[in-house]
Amino acid sequence: MTDHADETSETGGQGVPAGEPLVVETDDDRRRVERDRGQLAPAVCFGASILAALGLAVVYAEGGQNQAEGVLLAIALGGIGIGLVLWAQRFMPEGPDSEPRGRIGSTREDQEAFVADFATGSRTFGRRHLLTKMLFGAVAALGVAALFPIRSLGPRPGRGLKSTPYADGVRLVTEDGEPVRPDDPGVGGVITAFPEGHVGDETAQTLLIRLQPGELEPEPGREDWTVNNVVAYSKVCTHAGCPVGLFEAQRGELLCPCHQSTFDVLHGATPVFGPATRPLPQLPLGTDDDGNLIATGDFSGPVGPGFWDINT
Repeated sequence: MTDHADETSETGGQGVPAGEPLVVETDDDRRRVERDRGQLAPAVCFGASILAALGLAVVYAEGGQNQAEGVLLAIALGGIGIGLVLWAQRFMPEGPDSEPRGRIGSTREDQEAFVADFATGSRTFGRRHLLTKMLFGAVAALGVAALFPIRSLGPRPGRGLKSTPYADGVRLVTEDGEPVRPDDPGVGGVITAFPEGHVGDETAQTLLIRLQPGELEPEPGREDWTVNNVVAYSKVCTHAGCPVGLFEAQRGELLCPCHQSTFDVLHGATPVFGPATRPLPQLPLGTDDDGNLIATGDFSGPVGPGFWDINT
């Protein structure tokens, strides 16, 4: 019995002109109709990809789970890939898969054949509305899911890298939390201090060094940053962030034990040896009504090693 399909031939192959209704008379015709109707499998693949991508976004937004994210990402990408392969196998023009070599330029016949193949392919895309929409849906869903890893970059650092808990009026305390008085460090001595309420804060650890009168040659604008010949510098090395804990009183130098960066305490803690290129930031000092040391502001610059906009 002869049967008429509701599809039309896209390839024009097997003796059926393009655009003509398929007449189902033989088993080959029936298989061709079934193939033309075979949108289900690629559509299912694209649908699975969409669901997996949306699931990936939900899992990531809920806090993430590595195994689940890996499985969902594999399904999302695999669904698109398998769907495209099935689409190409079922609906794109068939062969030829090879051509003889030896000629670079295309003949008029080759050009016409290319135009015909291109037109057939574009017609295939135009007619396969369902698959086209499913494909774009899968790619769009995967794109939405890919936006969520941006959260992994974390919060913006803001001024967190350029400021410490020090501010005008904040008392300096020892590691035991006791206030520091200007005469606590002996002449040539060193005390590690922190801002009150932030003992142990690695970015705020401060060296209080008491110098001989007249030893210090303050940097311009820092003439009143010391109290009783006590000068305060950040303890964090500007090279690699190690604690600068070795003070050579006779030479007036601070040494970082990690890479031997050496800083001249008497001249703004400028580096005089080693890999460090930035001076240790200085903390302006004052006293409160009880005679305890206080900061009158934050450090003169960001503490620790340089970063993207702190190079020197």
